[in-house]
Amino acid sequence: MSRSDDVLKLHRLAHAGGSAALLEWLSARLGGWTGVVDAGRGRGPATAVRGAAELSARGVRSAVLHAPGSATLLFALDGGRALAAVLEQPHHPDAAALLADAVVPLALVLRAEEAARREERAALAESRAREAVLHLLMNGRLSTAHQIAEALGPSLPEPMRMYLVECRAGRRAEVARRCEELTDGRAWIVRCPVYVRHLIVLVPAGPAAVSAGHDPLAEALVAVAPDCTVGVSGELCLREAPAAYHQAFHALAVARERGERHARFGPGPELVLAAHEAGADWAEALLAPLHAYEPRRPQDPGGQELRATAHAWLNFTSHATRLLKIHRNTLAARLRLVETLLGLDLARLGDQAALSLALRLTPGAWRGNAAAAAAATPGLDAVLRDPRVTAWARAQLSALSGPDAPPGARATIRAWLAHDAQLAATAAALGVSVPGARKRLTRIEVLLERSLLQSPSARHDLWLAHRAEELAG
Repeated sequence: MSRSDDVLKLHRLAHAGGSAALLEWLSARLGGWTGVVDAGRGRGPATAVRGAAELSARGVRSAVLHAPGSATLLFALDGGRALAAVLEQPHHPDAAALLADAVVPLALVLRAEEAARREERAALAESRAREAVLHLLMNGRLSTAHQIAEALGPSLPEPMRMYLVECRAGRRAEVARRCEELTDGRAWIVRCPVYVRHLIVLVPAGPAAVSAGHDPLAEALVAVAPDCTVGVSGELCLREAPAAYHQAFHALAVARERGERHARFGPGPELVLAAHEAGADWAEALLAPLHAYEPRRPQDPGGQELRATAHAWLNFTSHATRLLKIHRNTLAARLRLVETLLGLDLARLGDQAALSLALRLTPGAWRGNAAAAAAATPGLDAVLRDPRVTAWARAQLSALSGPDAPPGARATIRAWLAHDAQLAATAAALGVSVPGARKRLTRIEVLLERSLLQSPSARHDLWLAHRAEELAG
């Protein structure tokens, strides 16, 4: 093979396979070890590392180091690195020329690979920053969320609609690009930290999205691929981002069963509005031990972190570890501490529902006398007896007895709630198979326009509605 053929081969390898393919071919061609050494990092054969340090110190471009039975050939690259080959004597006669010819394509491809790694790190950093903005919104820290969003661009929309797009993980980038085009770059787009198939999009609310039966953005997004499904929230303020997410998630559950593959959250009374006046004091008293908790060690979670953990677990169950970036054992330990502080059993759906309602009724921490508040405040049943909550409960459950309800809808929901929303236990109580129970609940999801089987689920609100209806007789 001529030298020109070798040079052509080197450039083709650098273009097609990168530095790894080029170095692998050199090693095979020369019959010895070939690689890039960095004197600062000390990686590679000792002789080659020492030689790279000498090249850098002396300011020369090439050198040969001889040892008994071998020779190390070095050619300088940028950044204190060198292309080195450790060859047995006698080595290939054209080794020096071949290595010299390899320096230019190798240097170019190394720079390209480093640029690609920097771009990947920058993209990851931006993705994490956008995820942090989402966390801040969900925890009511709007000022900090706005500051970070302004730096990243675009500004957070106010008011907004939240679109929750479900598609294959590999299509999320394509969906995001399409969404940017359709909104002229005004949408705030975040990859969901919990569900790898979900993309969260905050879009400025406007006349184009007013029609209940026509949503141009949702229609365009589902057209990206046959597996794309979209749930859309109502028009809300940024401080209502948690409610917007729940609305979009429930709408997504409905959209999966529709031919058009997109749905808008169905209007209906909100539990927090119905229960706020009757339940605010009860919620503060229930959560007072959590808000007042001070950890023994600085590294342990405080009351606010425990509150965020409980809220994430109620919404996402075991998937909360992805949202909080903690180990499952850490999550379990924090939940046990929450149970101890509040006197709850979070394996029971009723206690989960009580905690969920209390967290929604108290968006901020409360610093008061826990014992005095608990003694002076009525329990959850007193809150659920309030006429406004009773009216909310009847509105929530009315569809289960309506003309469109599948047979046995009430009995299915009653059994599901009585068995702490556990599918296997519910199926046994109903005398059907687990797939049969799942199909029944899927049909009820469409009827109620709420997600039941996937979290965040409406199971807590349904338990509260069922209990309020029982108390009202």
